[in-house]
Amino acid sequence: MAAVTSRRMQANGLSFMVDEAGEGQDVAVLLHGFPESRFSWRYQIPLLADLGWRVIAPDLRGYGESSRPGRKSDYGVPHLVDDVAGLFEAAGARRRLLIGHDWGAAIAWAFALDKRLPLDGLVIMNVPHPAVLGRVMRASWRQPLRSWYMGFFQIPGLPEAMMTAGGARAIGQAFTGMAVDKSRFPPEVTDVYRKNALIPGAMTAMINYYRANTGMLNRWGATSPVIEVPTLMIWGEEDSALGIENTEGYGPLVSDFTLRRLPGVSHWVQQEAPERVNALLSDWVSARLGT
Repeated sequence: MAAVTSRRMQANGLSFMVDEAGEGQDVAVLLHGFPESRFSWRYQIPLLADLGWRVIAPDLRGYGESSRPGRKSDYGVPHLVDDVAGLFEAAGARRRLLIGHDWGAAIAWAFALDKRLPLDGLVIMNVPHPAVLGRVMRASWRQPLRSWYMGFFQIPGLPEAMMTAGGARAIGQAFTGMAVDKSRFPPEVTDVYRKNALIPGAMTAMINYYRANTGMLNRWGATSPVIEVPTLMIWGEEDSALGIENTEGYGPLVSDFTLRRLPGVSHWVQQEAPERVNALLSDWVSARLGT
């Protein structure tokens, strides 16, 4: 397996702590979600490096050991998209593979929709295209009910206090409570995320992703541009935050779309079922991107 090292990268005027493996100009950038960190990709980084990619998994802005801008507006999607472009550019990428989970997947969708830089491949895990989520949110009460926490996160101060209470107990419970296979989230794993959330200013930065992007679903609707990048969606079917209906209706939105659903797996798909996720990644990347 390829060796993984940690270092700092300067991109888009910020400093990012990244886990990195592999070399060359075929660059894969892996974007984690809430309330995770680059650690969430520990199973996928060596695999992709062994497939011939230089893999860069950053702590997103505001998270972990990366720069933590202080304003809510600093966490708007355009800034997050620019961060990704900056990482690709800093790596001197010739080919670009973008992989995202949760908030990282939302950023990856935005990057592809904005055509910020050409992509060779896009992999999405357990977050729908924004136009699909908008349709699902309007279709019934079920998805808005599942997404109640997005409204809660708009309250100043209170979410931070509740999420960090008791040594950020709620952060650990976010993983163990949602997971189907709870053995994948022993204390030594959840402690990584709890400690990151307790860094001064980190919890506010993490929640600011929700506060700064309340209008994101309105940005791409019926006029959403077609994504022509080969796209793989991997979806844990037991996602309690996002219903399975969010995997439907991609024909008009993505011209080259592959869906792989994993039964018995929660929202934390790449950590809870790394063997199955890695097999899907390996097959798709080898077949579609020629590595």
